[in-house]
Amino acid sequence: MQRKTIINFTPTGMIPQKETVPFVPISPYEIIEEVHQACELGITMVHLHARKANGVPSSLAADYAPIVEGIRTHCPDLVICTSLSGRTVSDPMQRAEVLSLGPDMGSLTLSSLNFAQKASVNSPETIQYLAAEMSRVGVKPELEVFDIGMMNYLNYLIKKQKLTPPFYINIILNNIAGLQATPAHLSAVLGDAPSDSYIGLGGIGSAQLDAHLMALSQNLGVRIGLEDNIHFDRNRTVIASNTSLLRRLHQLMELCERDFMEAKEFGTLGFYNKANK
Repeated sequence: MQRKTIINFTPTGMIPQKETVPFVPISPYEIIEEVHQACELGITMVHLHARKANGVPSSLAADYAPIVEGIRTHCPDLVICTSLSGRTVSDPMQRAEVLSLGPDMGSLTLSSLNFAQKASVNSPETIQYLAAEMSRVGVKPELEVFDIGMMNYLNYLIKKQKLTPPFYINIILNNIAGLQATPAHLSAVLGDAPSDSYIGLGGIGSAQLDAHLMALSQNLGVRIGLEDNIHFDRNRTVIASNTSLLRRLHQLMELCERDFMEAKEFGTLGFYNKANK
């Protein structure tokens, strides 16, 4: 089915620091301004990470609150997703604290996995707890898939009625311990995706551009931003900005004759938290 392109904007993440990535937004003010600029260029949703003043990642609602409030003020239609990552926090209740702010979506990684230097621990109990908490407060999960096993577990949760449609899935390519940005890997994981899901492709590091090209060729959504990739060029000589990455994506979409999905359209498909709308 022909669909408009969902653009999932990931401006900050947990890793980039000002010392090496001068354009990465860290403070609430910087993140709000970056998201506002991205909205003017054209994005569908934003995937947020909060940081302390020293750049350390935070899961506290108090650190997310000014970011969420500012974005809602400047970009009222934008679908807001807050991270519930287990990379630095293991306690599921602490990871779920940000749900008290009533975001539209919350990230849900569907298994434990290793990154290049750190593990993200997501036990079955934690995953199901976070899914239940999101359901309780009207937040839709942003389902994160790094390997085929995670897609299999997603189908298990659906079968057990732990998750209900509509489904938005991020398939993230090029992590050292997961799916790579190859046609074979992408075909295999897409073959197991729930029918009629909304799917976005992300690529870590040098694979981000390849993931975008693969997404546009397959009429899938796109995950984009400095969270996943800090370089503009394949030779990794030019540090990117979120704006430069987004502008290039829109140029590619124009060449591929793809229209991006407006935030309000995506939200009204079932991804808004109705308590805020």
